[in-house]
Amino acid sequence: MKYNLLGNTGLYVSELCLGTMTFGGVGYWANMGQLQQDDVTALVKKAFDSGINFIDTANVYSLGQSEMLTGEAIKKLGLPRDQLIIATKATGIMNDLPNGRGHSRYHLMNEVDASLKRLQVDHIDLFQLHGIDPLTPIEDALNTLNDIVRSGKVRYIGLCNMSAWMIMKGLAHSDKKNLARFESIQSYYTIAGRDLEREIIPLAQDQKMGIMVWSPLAGGLLSGKYSPDGKGPDGSRRNNFDFPVIDKPRAFKCIEAMKPIALKHQASVAQVAIAWLLHQNAVSSVIIGAKTVAQLEDNIHSTKVKLTAEDLAVLNEVSALPPEYPGWMMALQGQYRAKQPEA
Repeated sequence: MKYNLLGNTGLYVSELCLGTMTFGGVGYWANMGQLQQDDVTALVKKAFDSGINFIDTANVYSLGQSEMLTGEAIKKLGLPRDQLIIATKATGIMNDLPNGRGHSRYHLMNEVDASLKRLQVDHIDLFQLHGIDPLTPIEDALNTLNDIVRSGKVRYIGLCNMSAWMIMKGLAHSDKKNLARFESIQSYYTIAGRDLEREIIPLAQDQKMGIMVWSPLAGGLLSGKYSPDGKGPDGSRRNNFDFPVIDKPRAFKCIEAMKPIALKHQASVAQVAIAWLLHQNAVSSVIIGAKTVAQLEDNIHSTKVKLTAEDLAVLNEVSALPPEYPGWMMALQGQYRAKQPEA
């Protein structure tokens, strides 16, 4: 297992992060998985024994059950707290009350305390905004997050699923007011969905932010088990929950390109898809979820797949984003300055 720095924090996190969306299975979240304590404990043990020191959960996953099951697994296994990086999130709908969601000071302070209790820990290493709140100014949310960090309940803060301008606005506010700043970005990124490369990745690299990738297999579509019509084996997640949004014709072109590469490396298509992400310099950690220990083992094996320059060239070409303005204009104009002047 390789360890990467999480942005500018000086904190090393494993290149794979254990995702916990399959834990619990309450309501809507049952589409992701319905694992209970024994299975959760087995997954956490396998992840830790394999060198994974990073666990990502959220208050909204099964309405708190994911955090509870994760915390109990850590306790049952007696895992050393100082060898774990625990990340959770707040923003989503926790109840039907008017203030049961969003980025208000009221909600964030309530939720960090609730997460600490469910996880059975005295601090959270990475506390992330789970999305946007159009009613609460980002400045107010950062003021609250700064107070939470200063209290010692949280070590670092991050965000998920925001546009580049929102992220930069938040960073500017933290810089101006000398507040705790966003250190990580959790976003959707796959070989068949490289939109992150247009704005978010250049921003993250410029501002020294870590990138955590969610749904590296596009909700299972890149596992190689689905037919071109999008149908998978019985019980497959996308059969009942077709998410995240993806350009399926492009995805299946990527799958066809990955098959011979997988065969060459004696790997699965899923392992090649994850390995491609692990070869991207901007990526700090790839979040992998699983329903079984065998599935987790298969995903962990992706760290052993070393793609060659030729493999990467093939995969980069088949998955390339179509040109989009202003990117194509910037690339064109940038050529004039990139050329070395001659005497």
